[in-house]
Amino acid sequence: MAAPRHEQLSDWLRTRIADGTYAPDEQLPSEHALCDQFDVSRVTVRRALQTLESEGLIYRKQGLGSFVQDQRLRSGLVRLTDFAEDMAQAGIAASSRIEKNAPVDVPAAVAAKLDVEPGAPVRRLDRTRLGDGEPVAFDYTWLPPDYAALIDPYDLTQNTIYSILETEHGIEVRRGRYRIEAVNAPDAVATALHIPPNQAVLLISRLSIDANDAPIYYQQRYYRTDRVAYELELERGTAPTPATAGMPLRDFVPVFSPDNDPA
Repeated sequence: MAAPRHEQLSDWLRTRIADGTYAPDEQLPSEHALCDQFDVSRVTVRRALQTLESEGLIYRKQGLGSFVQDQRLRSGLVRLTDFAEDMAQAGIAASSRIEKNAPVDVPAAVAAKLDVEPGAPVRRLDRTRLGDGEPVAFDYTWLPPDYAALIDPYDLTQNTIYSILETEHGIEVRRGRYRIEAVNAPDAVATALHIPPNQAVLLISRLSIDANDAPIYYQQRYYRTDRVAYELELERGTAPTPATAGMPLRDFVPVFSPDNDPA
């Protein structure tokens, strides 16, 4: 027996949203247009749209119509968090695939971040970061030998460096310094993320620092731009106070979708 007409219509729209026919925040055809296209009543169209709205796939604007909901989910970045915490906040199951975990001679640019001599031995950890089993990001991480030794015994496909250091070793990850920029994906990154070479990605370079102001690791993370964006909220005031001077930032969040190669 055929499904009710409103379910057929909601399935048709759901498929078009999933395959990108209708992009995030794009307006769907009007109720009148859907009635004409599918030869159904306005009640049927409204039931179909209500179904999609209840699933979080669309939102309604009074007097304007229905729009595709951006499916990227929100988690915070004002507080220093790791990949698993960001994913958990977004309701996405995090895991990693280890692509490389080996000693290397540190490149000069990374050596400056880690406060070691160029060419000194460090550990390089390359990981494809997965959300619900699908590639979301790719990391290059360089760790000084002491910190590399601390994480060696642990399963890095399921555990993060922060969680190992804090939970297993009682080491406080005090702060992080970020740089965020748009770049074209190098071949190795594109392959890991299942995107075309040179497609635009979001590169986040991060230096993590412990309670003694010593570098824990330097990391370059490449995010798929169809899986993450950043949103921020700022306040405007007449003059900064000592508590807010330098960074009057209230909220700065990565927004996740459900579904330069270093030397």
